[in-house]
Amino acid sequence: MKQKIINETVQEMLPFLNNAQTEKLQEVLLHTLWKYEVTELDSNQEEEQDFVELFLSAKRIEGCSEKSLSYYEATIRTMLNSVEKGVKEIGTDDIRSYLTQYQTEKHSSRVTIDNIRRILSSFFSWLEDEDYILKSPVRRIHKVKTASNIKETYSDETLELMRDNCCEIRDLALIDILASTGMRVGELVLLNRNDINFNERECVVFGKGDKERMVYFDARTKLHLQTYLDSRIDGNPALFVSLKAPYSRMSIGGIESRLRNMGKNLGIKKVHPHKFRRTLATMAIDKGMPIEQLQQLLGHKRIDTTLQYAMVKQSNVKIAHRKYIG
Repeated sequence: MKQKIINETVQEMLPFLNNAQTEKLQEVLLHTLWKYEVTELDSNQEEEQDFVELFLSAKRIEGCSEKSLSYYEATIRTMLNSVEKGVKEIGTDDIRSYLTQYQTEKHSSRVTIDNIRRILSSFFSWLEDEDYILKSPVRRIHKVKTASNIKETYSDETLELMRDNCCEIRDLALIDILASTGMRVGELVLLNRNDINFNERECVVFGKGDKERMVYFDARTKLHLQTYLDSRIDGNPALFVSLKAPYSRMSIGGIESRLRNMGKNLGIKKVHPHKFRRTLATMAIDKGMPIEQLQQLLGHKRIDTTLQYAMVKQSNVKIAHRKYIG
């Protein structure tokens, strides 16, 4: 066992030492370890779990949400169970084989595989930064190329069609606030009545990682929202509640279901809250809003994420070319 430790240590240090230094290292290790009894643990499972927990603790301090942390943990543990090696023994080929096998067995898209690669890269990079491992095995695995699909947005006609067919003033206010603020549905369900500043037409929302930011709404949203709140007879502080007693705060699932049924009745495909957010981003870009301001409005940490939301129309590219170049 001692010789195994010496051999592994020397092997790791070979890129940094010449022959004389390597021989001296072996000699020092033999001299240092001869008086110690060395035994190998029966399993690396406890060590792996400790590393994962330490990584999750670090991410939690950085402000990651519990939902994201659960996804990270499940992704990392699934890999560890599949590879069946200790964290320090996993190499680049192990990760490549795992990703290939996962894609084959699960019939996963390239986007899913790249998400897994990204999480594993974050985990092993953290281990490297903390000096638990010498080098991340994911470093040489590059980003998976994915098809650039143009995601759908709502047209002005579609938005007006939904507004005109709202049977409840609550649903009208709901559509307006999603369309004019671009907030996430998870942010919307947390809002209370007293969070709304009607004079300034703004409100503070809590986004991913409990980061707060200001969002803004238009005059039409203000009028419909005030009409909805004035019509309420309940004492629930929530901004949006169910239509019937006990007038509970609306959940993410409740809003998604309401919009989905509305779209089904009107013959509109794929009606969901996030599409309002994408529509606002695309419209803002088309009208010339600087991407940095849109990034702040949407609450994105990275500007690359904002660019993925915004679909720039080709006609606007043509107009811009004539304006700035031709």
